[in-house]
Amino acid sequence: MSDQRVSGTVKWFNDSKGYGFIERDGDNEPDVFVHHSSIQGDGFKSLQEGQKVTMAVTQGQKGPQAEDVTPA
Repeated sequence: MSDQRVSGTVKWFNDSKGYGFIERDGDNEPDVFVHHSSIQGDGFKSLQEGQKVTMAVTQGQKGPQAEDVTPA
């Protein structure tokens, strides 16, 4: 996994649990886990299903993980 930025679409995000998954655009790679602490911005950090984002993908303990997530 590299730290280069990739684009994706939010598959789902649970506000109460503070995490979800992002589907990467244009490849068949596994979905990427996203935690609310990785979302850039002020205030309440959340994502909406279908929202376009850019992110860096790193290797987490259980698979690919999104870092530095910003709306596209």
